[in-house]
Amino acid sequence: MNLCIDIGNTRSKLGLFDKKELVESAIANTAQLSEAVSKIIKNYPAINQIGLLATGDIPDDIQASLGSHTTVRILDHTWEVPFQNRYRTQQTLGLDRIALVSAACLRYPDTNRLIIDAGTCITYDFINMQNDYLGGAISPGMHMRYKAMHEHTARLPNLYPDTPEGMLGDTTDNSMHSGVVNGIAMEIDGWIDHHLAEYEDLTVILTGGDIDFLSKSLKNAIFAHSNFLLEGLNYLLEINNI
Repeated sequence: MNLCIDIGNTRSKLGLFDKKELVESAIANTAQLSEAVSKIIKNYPAINQIGLLATGDIPDDIQASLGSHTTVRILDHTWEVPFQNRYRTQQTLGLDRIALVSAACLRYPDTNRLIIDAGTCITYDFINMQNDYLGGAISPGMHMRYKAMHEHTARLPNLYPDTPEGMLGDTTDNSMHSGVVNGIAMEIDGWIDHHLAEYEDLTVILTGGDIDFLSKSLKNAIFAHSNFLLEGLNYLLEINNI
């Protein structure tokens, strides 16, 4: 069994896999990650390796504490991947994006795939049916847009995301909600429409922390997966098993 962990700045996502099947998932405070892992390993002693993914540096104390339980393997750019990477600067391609594209190869083979990750930033990644990864785009995420409007203006308030009442906001708060949420929905639908115009056979996958909030605002049909990145990390562990 594999325990896969996506380490964030404040929160970490954990997924326990028996081969390709997700057995259990959890979210833990990163500061309490070692404690959460200890509980899982106590309940599942058959875990033989931990796979780590972090877009930033992994603190040494976390690596050491997790390594006391079982073998720890940290995803990096030297790992074998299940696609042809056509990204011009491969060493700068985010490890989270590599895991997401790998999950798309596993889940949706033999089709054109657009993976949209709505998290801190919104990332778009495209891989064609020949398994050529051609690149994508990065834009500010939902919380980042709210924060930027507050911090870079004199009077706009600091708001939490909320569903807009319509396209035309009749208050400042409603106008900001419409600008962020409807703006992101239009952006995502625009990206989908662009690829649909070029590729009739297109599978669209939406993942990330804001999928539940955003998916109901989209006009295009999508597959929503909350644990898609963990599935990709587990698949990479299996491919690179030594």
